[in-house]
Amino acid sequence: MDRIGEVVVAESCLVTPSTETPRRALWLSPLDLFYANRGHIPLVSFYRPSSSGATDFFDVTRLKTALSKALVPFYPLAGRLDVGQDSRLQINCDGQGALFLVAHTSSLTVEDLSDFKPSPELRRLLVPHLNSAEAAPIICAIQVTFFRCGGVAIGAALHHLAVDGNAASYFFRAWTAFCRDGERAVVDLPCHDRALLSAREPPVVRPDALSILCPSLNLSEASGPVATEVFLLGKDHVSALKRICGATTFCAVSAHMWRCMCLARRLLPGSTTRLVFPANVRRSLNPPLPDRYFGNAVIILATAGKTQDIIAPGGLASVAGRIRGLIGRMDDEVVRSAVDQLEVAKIDGRPARGSLPATDLRVISWLGMPLYDMDFRWGKPVAALRAESNYGGFVHLMDASPQDGGGVRVIACAEAAILSDFKRLLYANLQHSVL
Repeated sequence: MDRIGEVVVAESCLVTPSTETPRRALWLSPLDLFYANRGHIPLVSFYRPSSSGATDFFDVTRLKTALSKALVPFYPLAGRLDVGQDSRLQINCDGQGALFLVAHTSSLTVEDLSDFKPSPELRRLLVPHLNSAEAAPIICAIQVTFFRCGGVAIGAALHHLAVDGNAASYFFRAWTAFCRDGERAVVDLPCHDRALLSAREPPVVRPDALSILCPSLNLSEASGPVATEVFLLGKDHVSALKRICGATTFCAVSAHMWRCMCLARRLLPGSTTRLVFPANVRRSLNPPLPDRYFGNAVIILATAGKTQDIIAPGGLASVAGRIRGLIGRMDDEVVRSAVDQLEVAKIDGRPARGSLPATDLRVISWLGMPLYDMDFRWGKPVAALRAESNYGGFVHLMDASPQDGGGVRVIACAEAAILSDFKRLLYANLQHSVL
């Protein structure tokens, strides 16, 4: 995105919980600490101008009041990151509050950003800028931006040490409920017991678990420019992939992404390529985690194969089967081994920058997350997305908006030189069923 406009912040304040909340140090699990160097997750949702002419459209006072109420059950988001006496990172639940910004632009409309493509510029304009390296960084920041057309964007920055995607969705569900329904809002209370994901004593890593776990992020300087593009796989395309693979949307689409990326990168047939993805462990433990566990509850799985096997004609179902089989191996012992492995690993606190090796692809699924249910009172968003995707070799999968007719929205960040080939392969394979 070119530098197409400016946004002016008119108000900046801290929103604190509406009632007294627990004052304590919140212990962080190994799965939380894994994200120590990832900083804040940048999210943004777009809302078109009210067709009813509502005079209270995205009323700032109402938004603040609702946020204040939501921060009572979700009180860690009102705290600050800290270091405990044992030198371990923790959340100091001190009730300082979430940062809240109100901004305006006299030059931009929602339509100016209608491609809804993640970029550094989109993040700069619509998401609060926070320095994750500063002492006691803020965990949660919100920016409400009013466009010239009357539309609104809600930008959010949530520190990844505090939440994963599912946990973030619990918080937004509560905030929107309080904004819509006030005191009548029904909110599911989160579970803050992160000791449920503590390491065993002593830590034990099962050997066969090592073959499917990926405990580190191997980033390095990209050999050339990296770019982000957005592709839409329509409902019919996704249905075709699932029918051919006999698999879930995630397995089928991930298999298709992996094959297309190998072909676009022109990997040598005998080379080894790897697919890596985060997997939600909430239902894999015995007993399962509470429904509203509020924290990071994902482990990173990996599967590898020879490029010639991944790209073999007619082999899509086999590739999807690899992914399905890997997910099927994720049980209580694998999850506990992953937690134990991270507990004894050295945490890298340096900011994560760079790209994955050209042989690797990382697929992050936000499929099924209720991003389009974020109705504060004035209607659902026309778009909801990660504001920036800046790691080469990363692909995010999200549900397409209702306006797009459903399907899957693919946000691919990769070497700029291969993205046109990737697009051609993505759709050519679908159209000609060379799968």
